[in-house]
Amino acid sequence: MKQNSFAFLLPALCIIALLSGCIKNNIPYPRIQANFISLEARGQSGITQIDTVNRVATINFPEDTDIYSVQITGYSLTPGSHIVDNPFAGTVDLSSPLYVYLELYQSYLWRIESAQNIERYFEVEGQMGETVIDVPGHRVVVFVRTGTDLKEIKVIRAKLAASSAQMTPDLLEGDTFDGSKPFSIVTENYGHKEEWTVYVQTVDEAVTTVSADAWTCVAWVYGQGEAGLDNGFEYRITGSEIWTKVPENQVTHNGGSFTGCIMHLSPETSYEVRAYSDDNYGSTLNFTTGKELQLPNSDFEDWWLDKRVWCPWAEDGDAYWGTGNQGAATVGQSNTVPTDDTPTGTGLAAKLETKWIVVKLAAGNIFTGRYVRTDGTNGVLSLGRPFTERPVRVQGMYKYTGAIIDRASSDFKNLIGQPDTCSVWAALIDGDEAYEIRTNPNNRRLFDPNAPEVIAYGQLNNAETITSYVPFDFELKYKSTSRTPKYLIICASASKYGDYFTGGAGATMFIDDIKLVYDYQ
Repeated sequence: MKQNSFAFLLPALCIIALLSGCIKNNIPYPRIQANFISLEARGQSGITQIDTVNRVATINFPEDTDIYSVQITGYSLTPGSHIVDNPFAGTVDLSSPLYVYLELYQSYLWRIESAQNIERYFEVEGQMGETVIDVPGHRVVVFVRTGTDLKEIKVIRAKLAASSAQMTPDLLEGDTFDGSKPFSIVTENYGHKEEWTVYVQTVDEAVTTVSADAWTCVAWVYGQGEAGLDNGFEYRITGSEIWTKVPENQVTHNGGSFTGCIMHLSPETSYEVRAYSDDNYGSTLNFTTGKELQLPNSDFEDWWLDKRVWCPWAEDGDAYWGTGNQGAATVGQSNTVPTDDTPTGTGLAAKLETKWIVVKLAAGNIFTGRYVRTDGTNGVLSLGRPFTERPVRVQGMYKYTGAIIDRASSDFKNLIGQPDTCSVWAALIDGDEAYEIRTNPNNRRLFDPNAPEVIAYGQLNNAETITSYVPFDFELKYKSTSRTPKYLIICASASKYGDYFTGGAGATMFIDDIKLVYDYQ
């Protein structure tokens, strides 16, 4: 009987075994991007900039660093991930990008690159305008006046590589070279050579009004003339007969190139400008100044309470400012709230408090933009509102109750026991969209003032307790006068390192009456 039962079951077991061999595991692996959280190299300057969106890690080095032989001294990755075929043993060549794969269920290609700010210049006697130095093409172009003896071009100063490099020929002040034909210079540093070619070209104009970049109460104007002459600018309101000379202390010179900063202009007004060099004048350029805009609810008078979330705008109004309240209120209360403690004793201001909320430190903050979503116990923010004008300063009123840092992420444990710091910062960017912030360490992306889309940046930091309101005032420093911004970001926080969940519980910042200033003093 037992034998017959087994004989009956055997075909069925075989069928089950065959079918089980055909069953596929269709459960997908989790999709968690593997990221560099930190990356350090010997001799670097500042911290490594890590862009998790484009998967790029940029290490900055002083100009005399040998980037052909870089030692990576440490790194950290998203938990559970690893580097495929780790290339960091010994030294790595970062003269060109290094590509590595990080793996966490899937593979992610990262680019590691170096950045060196090498000062380069090449100036000659009687030069017209500014030297063109084409670094990728190893090409130098200088301009002189028509009629100059090209066979005897006298050097004022020359540097085409790091200060530790050798240059052949080693051109010193007063040396001459034959500029009637392309002139070759070889630089050598750490055994690596680069050949540069110098071209000398002639121009007929004695002076050229190159361009004018109009802001709101300021205009930046550019000219070219012969180095060493009386070079400058004149301007007037369009239609006026009287020209006004730009003061000499508002004109800077770089060889035969010169730049003027015209201040105290009227908004939305048409002007004319021209460059001059001794008794010669360049062509006249027209420009129109921009608008003197201020930000909605920058006095923080409008608030409404959406359940437990305080919102810094009128209930039926448009949101311009955002906070991290939406994340904090998921497990606690809003930590950015309205207060009647104001500089004037009337109206409302914003109170930003750093709190320990159940499992994490939450820094009180307020910013132009919006809170997008909560990612676990982390936040995703969209920083910036559309804006195309160019202010030069940011002002306001604030006071601060300090605290000792008692909570810190792994990267900032060394700050525990030190005073917390409040901050206000502002930036203008020309990216195609607002700047996304993610505080989750596994895919963290925080604001980088050196990011390519950042046109201007300024900040205030304070660690001292200030019991009564005082003014704050900081300058926006621009990388370019010609780039037009698309978004303005202003952000205030009771804890400077709040994005890293680092700060002191109880640190409290009061802020009010933020104002954009469009003219230099």
